[in-house]
Amino acid sequence: MMQGTYYKEWSAVLDREIEFKVYGTAGVPVLALPARGGRFFDWENNGMTDAVAQLLNSGKLQLFCADAVDGEGLLNADLPLRSRAAMQERYFLYLTTELAPRILALNEAKKGTKIWCAGVDLGAYQAVNCRLRRPELFAGAVGMSGLYDLARLWGSSEDDDLALRNSPLVYLHEDGLVDKKALAKAEENALLLCAGQGSYEGDALEDTQSLSDALQDQGLPAHLEIWGGDVSHDWYWWGKMWGLFAPRMLDVKA
Repeated sequence: MMQGTYYKEWSAVLDREIEFKVYGTAGVPVLALPARGGRFFDWENNGMTDAVAQLLNSGKLQLFCADAVDGEGLLNADLPLRSRAAMQERYFLYLTTELAPRILALNEAKKGTKIWCAGVDLGAYQAVNCRLRRPELFAGAVGMSGLYDLARLWGSSEDDDLALRNSPLVYLHEDGLVDKKALAKAEENALLLCAGQGSYEGDALEDTQSLSDALQDQGLPAHLEIWGGDVSHDWYWWGKMWGLFAPRMLDVKA
């Protein structure tokens, strides 16, 4: 198991200390997001760092594993929609305005360097949301067994601006919420989506296909792979996906 460098730093946006861990010392910077209710150490503990160990050790990839706050927003059914959406927006702002600059600093990135995002389960949603909303900051995203239809969690988002802003299956059909011109110029492999057809993949399979369809309807490129009936909703298969897709990021022009 690879050993990373641990950080615990203050977030003004979240008004608390929040943890993350870094693997590798150089290369393409990648923001990694955990599954629903997960933690920053889940990628390491479930073999995701080992799946790309060669890229990490050779200085081609640097992985930044973020913590999550799902239990305070997306997954907290005791709160009204507005409060849940507000927490999700704060988390998005933490990722994009606080953690992203920190990633670039730790990566010692050249000016103009963009970050990749990768996530599993609900983390895939977070990764794709970052890419779609901030294409000038994020070069691309990898979504593995993603859950993109937030209506499953909080119902309709059309009457709340913050919920709408964080619901890709809805905002992709709206005008002015994302920079579709910038997204349309990207390579197909700048957005890699994958799901299986095995155990517990039903929602992820449906959502991944729906996201691919929504992107296609808007003329936005993405690469979709649907794996077989033996591919279940678990870390073993996410490790297989990640090991396959991570090298492709190195060939995409930001």
